[in-house]
Amino acid sequence: MINQQSITSNAQSKVILLVEDNPDDVELTLRAFRKHNIVNEVVVASDGVEALDYLFCRGKHAGRDMSNLPEVVLLDLKLPKVDGLEVLHHLRADERTKYLPVVILTSSNEERDLINGYKLGANSYIQKPVDFTQFSEAVGRLGIYWLLLNKSPGNRGGRH
Repeated sequence: MINQQSITSNAQSKVILLVEDNPDDVELTLRAFRKHNIVNEVVVASDGVEALDYLFCRGKHAGRDMSNLPEVVLLDLKLPKVDGLEVLHHLRADERTKYLPVVILTSSNEERDLINGYKLGANSYIQKPVDFTQFSEAVGRLGIYWLLLNKSPGNRGGRH
């Protein structure tokens, strides 16, 4: 069993990019992380353009180091400006981000969103539970898996 202390000590330096336009869902996600002692830095992008700017170091993120990618991207689908599937398409089309773990975290229960998400290279697709307790548990498990258990091409000296 993984204890909460190990989550804090082993994963603390790993950044999570949360791409979510609904402020209530952002707050619920952050509360769920805190409840499960996931203390990682969470960068929030409120639309697809802001997410792409962060990941590709453009616009207000032009000074950011491109080699320091987040450990995981939590991506909503229904976003203003550029939707989540288009964000995913851009990530998978670029050599620098094509292996970056992307978890679609959405309220959509449409089969075509699920299929298109996987076709475009999503690593996981999670439908947001309506109930906060269930949502909190889902986010806690998601954090444990992607921050501690999952092995991906590292961006700490090797993600290409």
